Amino acid sequence: MNKTEMTQFLSQKLSFWKNLTSEQKTLLVDSAVERTFEQYSTVHNSLDRCLGIILLKSGQLRVYISGEDGREVTLYRLYGGDICTLSASCVMDAVSFEVMVSAEETCRAVVLSALAYRQLMESNVYVKAYTYELTVQHFADVMWSVEQVLFMGADKRLAIFLNDEIAKTGSNVIQLSHEQIAKYMGTAREVVSRMLKYFASEGIVTLSRREITVIDKKKLRSLMMNCQTKCNT
Repeated sequence: MNKTEMTQFLSQKLSFWKNLTSEQKTLLVDSAVERTFEQYSTVHNSLDRCLGIILLKSGQLRVYISGEDGREVTLYRLYGGDICTLSASCVMDAVSFEVMVSAEETCRAVVLSALAYRQLMESNVYVKAYTYELTVQHFADVMWSVEQVLFMGADKRLAIFLNDEIAKTGSNVIQLSHEQIAKYMGTAREVVSRMLKYFASEGIVTLSRREITVIDKKKLRSLMMNCQTKCNT
């Protein structure tokens, strides 16, 4: 992507673009780098220097936190067209925790330098307002994930996860392993396997290798609304 193409891309993706000076636009374009992240690679972790703002063009990113015991809790996922600000938490003084970002699929993205972006935030109120508004939206997803982990049983969380997946993909077939689902839910693989077997016994899903087919959406949604925990998380 040359500078003209990058300028056009950023002008379409960033609502504050029209409020930048010529010098600020040049700074942003010069700081932007097109990147490809291979599937299952680590995009950002707490040991890395601050990556910057990620403008995802295609693919899927997972933003998560990891405990000392190795347990992971997925905070949210990003898809083509989404923007990740928590990968540049160093530019926001109010954000004091580190997140991990991994590529669930091969991703193409544009990354804006953290240093250049911080300069823009400090000099342009529109950039600051935009960034904090987007971060607040991410925190809404974070709080929803935390609420599920803390207050919902494994059965209801799994029902919500499966329902969200078929809504996102438009398909009743979910091609994820039990291990992957456990990482997304922030629980153990054994818990997911037990709950899926229970769902299968209730005629909600059928199971095959790395594939789950939802065959009764009505029962699945009923579990989301009113269900009893069948096992501990």
